[in-house]
Amino acid sequence: MTELHEVQITEEKPLLLPPSQPVPGKKHSVETPYGLVAFTVHGTPKPKRPAILTYHDVGLNHQSCFETLFRFEDMQEIVKNFVVVHVDAPGMEEGAPLFPLGYQYPSLDQLADMIPCILQYLNFTSIIGIGVGAGAYILARYSLSHPDTVEGLVLINIDPNAKGWMDWAAHKLSGLTSSIPEMILAHLFSQEELSGCTELVQQYREALVGAPNLSNIQLYWSSYNTRRDLNFERGGDVTLKCPVMLVVGDQAPHEDAVVECNSKLDPTQTSFLKMADSGGQPQLTQPGKLTEAFKYFVQGMGYMASSCMTRLSRSRTASLSSAASGDGSQSHSRTLSQNSESGSPQQPPRPAPGSGAQTMEVSC
Repeated sequence: MTELHEVQITEEKPLLLPPSQPVPGKKHSVETPYGLVAFTVHGTPKPKRPAILTYHDVGLNHQSCFETLFRFEDMQEIVKNFVVVHVDAPGMEEGAPLFPLGYQYPSLDQLADMIPCILQYLNFTSIIGIGVGAGAYILARYSLSHPDTVEGLVLINIDPNAKGWMDWAAHKLSGLTSSIPEMILAHLFSQEELSGCTELVQQYREALVGAPNLSNIQLYWSSYNTRRDLNFERGGDVTLKCPVMLVVGDQAPHEDAVVECNSKLDPTQTSFLKMADSGGQPQLTQPGKLTEAFKYFVQGMGYMASSCMTRLSRSRTASLSSAASGDGSQSHSRTLSQNSESGSPQQPPRPAPGSGAQTMEVSC
C-alpha cells in the first residue's frame, strides 16, 4: 500500500495589497467644510500617473452613472493603468441617510471645493476627470480653481451656463405639472427615448420613483438648477487650461449647451465628440465608442502609447481594409481606427488658434 505524505503548499505571492494602499473598490468618506463626502477607490496609485476621478449627474450615483462604462471589457485595458476614484455627491451614495428638513445642501461650487479634501486624504496630486451633467459642471468648476491638479477632462452633457429667466420660469412651470423624477428624467434622456419609453428609461424611472433618498436627490437637483455661469471665454482668462473632450449624444437634451461650450473653449485644447444613436447618456448606451475615444484622449496626453487596439478598433480596421476601394473623405472616427494599428494615438493635428475647434463625429 502506497504511503501517503503530507504536503504543505505555500503561496509565493499572496494577493494582498500593502496595508497603506486602498483595496480595490474600497469605500471611503472624508469630512469637508461643506459636509461629509463619500467616494470609492478602485485599483492602486500608479507612479507618475494621475488618478481618474469621476463625478455623476443628478438622479444617479457613481454606480448607476458609470458602472456600465467602467465594466465594459475594453475599458479594462485603460483602468488597469490608473487608479480610479468614483465620487458620490453628498447624500447620493447607496444607503445614505436622509438630510433633515431645512438642510442647506452645498452649491455646485461648494461640491467642487470638496474635491481637494478627497485628493489630500488619498495623497493624490493630479487627476483626469470624467463628469456627466452636474458632475461635468463640478469638475469644470474645480479645474478653474485648481488648474495645476487637472491633467485632462472628459465632460459629458455639460451645461456651463446659469439658468436664465426663461429657463427659470419653464422650470417652475414644469414643477407644477411634473414630479421630481419626471423632471430629472427629462434632464437625463432625450425626448425620443422618453416618448419611446425605452427599457433604459423605464429602469431609471423605477429607480428614481422608488429611491429611498429621493428628498436628497431633490436637493442636488435644486443646486444644479441654481448653478452660476462658468463664464468661459475663448481667448480670455476664464478657460480650461488642460486638454478637454466634450461629449454629447445626437439630439440629447444638452446638445445645444455642449455645442455652445465648445465654441467658448480653446480649440487647440478641445475635442468635441457628438455620438449618434446614443441618446442622453452615451456612457450607458455606447460604452464601446466612448471607451475608444477615451483611449485616444489619454494617449494624446502621453499615456498608454504602446497600448494595443480595442476590439472596436480591430473590427473597424478589418471592415475598412476589406473594402475594395476607400472613399477619400473618411469620417474622423474611421481615421482614428485606421491609425490605431500602430498602437499610438496619431490623432489629426490640432487646429491653429482662431480656427474652428476640431470635431469628432462618431456615427457608426
